Amino acid sequence: MVESRHLTEGVRSVVRKWAPPPALCGFLLLLVLVFAVSYAVGGSVGPVAPGMHGTRTSPGDRDGGGAGGMGDMDGMDGMGATEEEGGGR
Repeated sequence: MVESRHLTEGVRSVVRKWAPPPALCGFLLLLVLVFAVSYAVGGSVGPVAPGMHGTRTSPGDRDGGGAGGMGDMDGMDGMGATEEEGGGR
């Protein structure tokens, strides 16, 4: 009986040494719970703007279809013109 008690205490000390702290486990559990709830709420609510689409580029983009391009924004002609386009100093 004494040997089993020593063995159990040895196993407990190894588990305590290598196990993550309970606060970390609780934080990770809370994080997973928050993400699960937000995913469920987002799925039930649906898209915020039904007409909104991804950032796909169309073949007619003037600026080469870069993610930071201005596309076809009205009233922005001439802004950021290069020297080749007549915007030199």
